[in-house]
Amino acid sequence: MAKAKTIVVKQVGSPIRREKSQRATLIGLGLNKMNKERELVDTPEVRGMINKIPHLVRVVGE
Repeated sequence: MAKAKTIVVKQVGSPIRREKSQRATLIGLGLNKMNKERELVDTPEVRGMINKIPHLVRVVGE
């Protein structure tokens, strides 16, 4: 079985004074604190969540 491709996402912006949907997207990605990183499977759904909040997260590694 092939290993799924993953990406590392880092939170670089604060969710303070952001819309509820943006805060919920951060939580959906597993992020809730500044500079926290998560390794996620590279799927269209995850990419869409990242594209929704590019000002709050950065893709660190692919």
